[in-house]
Amino acid sequence: DDIGIEISGVCSFLFWPYALTHNDPERRAKGEELAAKMIDATHWLGIENLLVVPGAVWAPWMPEYDPVPNDVCERRAIEALRRLIPKAEKSGVYLNLENIFANGFLFSPQEMVAFADSFQSPHVQIHFDTGNIMHYQFPEHWVPILGKRIRNIHFKEWDKRMQEFNLHTFRTLLDGTTNWPAVISELEKINYRGYLTFEYFHPFSHYPEALIYQTSDALDWMLGRKS
Repeated sequence: DDIGIEISGVCSFLFWPYALTHNDPERRAKGEELAAKMIDATHWLGIENLLVVPGAVWAPWMPEYDPVPNDVCERRAIEALRRLIPKAEKSGVYLNLENIFANGFLFSPQEMVAFADSFQSPHVQIHFDTGNIMHYQFPEHWVPILGKRIRNIHFKEWDKRMQEFNLHTFRTLLDGTTNWPAVISELEKINYRGYLTFEYFHPFSHYPEALIYQTSDALDWMLGRKS
């Protein structure tokens, strides 16, 4: 409050080792317990948005992850979220479901919309990640389908020219193949007025603070503040 910075949302990597759809029932239960604590923490911090990873058929960056059948994954995710929704509604917290790359679950905007809408709760919305669908798809095609359900956004760059499929394929903003003018245009059409948060996994080896200035400059160009 003292410096005038508002936090756009809360997220946690704990949704991976304790996935809501994990084959280990103890891990699933722990994941649900942690998600409930995340709702409390979000509320206590005076924040409205909690990023939720609803589940995963597979997590290729976790060799120990035991694959979950698609229908089982969906059923477990639905059951867990239905138990969490009343707490979120009472706390005034939005459970924003994120689209994840390579997890085998909710791989199309139509699937994501149907899944989110099935809960019939205004507190289940979507945290859209532009880079997580860039390997085979295009974020500007997702935006009009997700529409007003988008509550928060990760701006993440991806390079379709790269042959690898791993975290190193994500790039700094504008150093990839995302059609940012098209993405921004589609966001304007749905009158999106929420946060745009840059997400990146690889700090610079030298002068890491330079990434802050590079990101700020890129966002200024993308949002029409520079020309």
